[in-house]
Amino acid sequence: MDVSIGTIFINLLLSAIKLLAGIIGHSAAMISDAVHSLSDVASTVVVLFGVKAANPKADKEHPYGHERFECVAAILLAGMLGLTGGGIGLSSLRTILARPYTELTVPSLLPLGAAVLSIVVKMGMSLYTKSIAQKINSTALYASAIHQRSDALSSVGSLLGIAGARMGFPLVDPIAGLIISLFIVKSAFDIFKDAVGKMTDRACDDKTVEEMRALILSHQNVLSIDVLRTRLFGDKIYVDVEIGVDGSISLSESHDIAHSVHDALESRFPHIKHCMIHVNPENKEAEIHPF
Repeated sequence: MDVSIGTIFINLLLSAIKLLAGIIGHSAAMISDAVHSLSDVASTVVVLFGVKAANPKADKEHPYGHERFECVAAILLAGMLGLTGGGIGLSSLRTILARPYTELTVPSLLPLGAAVLSIVVKMGMSLYTKSIAQKINSTALYASAIHQRSDALSSVGSLLGIAGARMGFPLVDPIAGLIISLFIVKSAFDIFKDAVGKMTDRACDDKTVEEMRALILSHQNVLSIDVLRTRLFGDKIYVDVEIGVDGSISLSESHDIAHSVHDALESRFPHIKHCMIHVNPENKEAEIHPF
């Protein structure tokens, strides 16, 4: 929460600086960049909503918890980003097509300085937010980090556009604004794709599945793996496993083996929220079924 609140204040200040620099310095790219930063403020509010909504424990109406609310927040953020990018691109395109090349105003040094400031601040914010997102495995915070990085990249576009315009190519400034819009739309697509994947029970990546497989087979009493299924539920992992054990052992011993494998998986992979272990008599032809 502290990360998101801090992001709101920094983005508000940065947006005001860039907007004033763009207006006073006659830079379409910087004005577009300022609008992008303002969308960061709105997106951070969405992130706050998502994180707060995902925190409550499971209840009668949501027996599997509320983690997917973070995915909902990320999808809303992707929609806002897409609309912002589309609006910026349309505005820049109109500037390029509606005004003769010779009548385009050359930006001053003010927006150039604002672009440099924005790049430094936004990259720092993105790296910090990403580290926190990875630490707490937050989909919404990760989306916010991607957005901040795209804002830094858009400022790079502004910097190049303004510099090009000042070097005698005024059309470069609105072209930079158009390019910025593409960065924003691409970020929106990435966030949307990641969130939808988690909303639709996508399996874990192959590396994680193989690590789980190796861990299960390392148990001295596990003779085979008949089934290993994983699915992402928001930022949590659900695992279903069927293991083969010696068919001559007692039910109590089979239960102990299953419990041991269960505890080992949850200890090694802290993001596992639910792990179901089913025990079968050994099947020598067993293999891992991904579905």
